[in-house]
Amino acid sequence: MGLSNLQYNTIIRGYEETQNRNRHRLEERVAYVYAHVPGYRKLDDDVASVSVAQGKKYLDGDENALDELKEILKALSAAKKQLLADHSIVPDYLEPLYDCPYCQDTGYHDGVKCHCFKQSIITLLYEQSGIQEMMKSENFSTLSYNYYQGEDLSRFKNAVSACQDFIKNFRNDYQNLFFYGTVGTGKSFLSGCIAQTLIEEGESVIYFSAAGLFEALSHNMYNYKNSEPPYDMHGDLYGCDLLIIDDLGTEMTNSFVATQLFSCLNERHMARQSTIVSTNLSLAELKDRYSERIFSRISSNYQLYKLTGPDIRMIKKREENLRRQSTSPKIS
Repeated sequence: MGLSNLQYNTIIRGYEETQNRNRHRLEERVAYVYAHVPGYRKLDDDVASVSVAQGKKYLDGDENALDELKEILKALSAAKKQLLADHSIVPDYLEPLYDCPYCQDTGYHDGVKCHCFKQSIITLLYEQSGIQEMMKSENFSTLSYNYYQGEDLSRFKNAVSACQDFIKNFRNDYQNLFFYGTVGTGKSFLSGCIAQTLIEEGESVIYFSAAGLFEALSHNMYNYKNSEPPYDMHGDLYGCDLLIIDDLGTEMTNSFVATQLFSCLNERHMARQSTIVSTNLSLAELKDRYSERIFSRISSNYQLYKLTGPDIRMIKKREENLRRQSTSPKIS
């Protein structure tokens, strides 16, 4: 994924800010323990003084000094843990804090870019996709079956189960999902649930609305005046662990779109890289709007899930309006 020096430095500064934030949080925790756990600060001081004393003994020729130091430090550590436990504080409360334990917020793990660095690049290059905002509201913690009944409920439960299996088997089983059906029935929501979970598990995910995807592809292909070095957008789309194309059919469909869509779906299938597509189109409409080979790719290589029911977005909007009205001050 191509990055300019400015973009690379932006990501590195982000890691530095994360390190500083977590360092400050740890300092606050230490200060809390010193203030509320009598004797803990002295044990910390003892660790420092004993280390210095045993170090001097070792330099003076005492070959047992380091072994003695290990035993003393082990006893001091046990005493510190016991003090924390006596005050109902978890044992790892004063351990270093990391947003990413794999790279310890450095961006690199075992000399190569960590998965969090890779996702940072994706987020930076494709911030117009809105994946971060989407995941705030569309994740499994906000999943509800309350808006569905009868066959609509059965279909939604079946799709949720498929999403959970998709996540569980993601690294070992190549799968693609295709959600279709009426407006506002949870297709984008389920895509967001999968995206959040897989990103947290270290997979790289690119999310685009169909309209945004083809606009970005067109811009990337035809913007000759761009002074920045061109991104390998096709490489990103073909190479990311999961690509999500949302609201297929809302774009202005033409030969360029059809060609790019087939190329994307076909290349990812050949590379066995998973893709999720959602649309409000019926299967008949999908076949009419796009080429036969696109329909064939989807019908042959994707698990198809139809979602139906009321427009949940509209229901939630009405509920929110009612809540606002009920909490707004009344003018007499």
